[in-house]
Amino acid sequence: MTMDILRLAAFSDAQQGGNPAGVWIGEVFPDDAILQAVALEVGYSETVFAIPQDDGWRVRYFSPEAEVPFCGHATIALGAALAARYGEGEYRLHLNAAQISVAGYKQGTLIAATLQSPPTHSRPVSRELLDQAMALFGLQAEDIDLRIAPALIHGGAQHLVLALNRRETLKDMSYDFTTGRQLMVREGLVTILLVFAESRGLFHTRNAFAYGGVYEDPATGAATAAFAGYLRDIGWNHSGVIDIVQGEDMGSRSRLRAEFSDVPGSSIRVSGTARPL
Repeated sequence: MTMDILRLAAFSDAQQGGNPAGVWIGEVFPDDAILQAVALEVGYSETVFAIPQDDGWRVRYFSPEAEVPFCGHATIALGAALAARYGEGEYRLHLNAAQISVAGYKQGTLIAATLQSPPTHSRPVSRELLDQAMALFGLQAEDIDLRIAPALIHGGAQHLVLALNRRETLKDMSYDFTTGRQLMVREGLVTILLVFAESRGLFHTRNAFAYGGVYEDPATGAATAAFAGYLRDIGWNHSGVIDIVQGEDMGSRSRLRAEFSDVPGSSIRVSGTARPL
């Protein structure tokens, strides 16, 4: 089967940066083995596959190593592709375990898109898992910003968040890939999110993505949605919106915005622009 793959960088900072995603829009899904092989061949952290279903689109996401339940940057790329092909507007998306939407519209030479995430929730992380994650990144207790306590956060996929006291600690992030992948697969962590709060509304993040066979993700909409939900859970003074700068330390500066209400667990609006590759 010939598969035409669009290549877009989602959550770009104007004409630079962003997270590359493959996008395929067709009529019928091929076998899972073919979807997985295509994602591996494309080589991006995720490739999204979409077919028409009912009043929207049936959507699946594959990393080079495995299918994942939800991917924010690939959803933004899909929204841009749907808007370019079928016109500006909102599109309903049927995921494996959730119903969401994405809207796409032109913004100069770029296409901007906004997704509505699945519901969010969070819970404390066990001492054992926290110790293992801290050891993985070589972190000490004094490195952690306890205003945003370590936690398991979920907004369509599960992540572990570790907030850091210093921007330099975030810049120096490193970990053993094999050990990290074993930990993340065993614990069901799609990414481990490291965060530095520059202010109440501006955050710098890095996302370890060994789970998907990628050392680091330059822009992660799913983790941003989960993180915004967690800030709401802990009563962070967010004023309804946060901005994320991600990928800067790996040379692919990306911008993400999350908007959300005070309703616990409700969907997060995550927006950004996409540029063709």
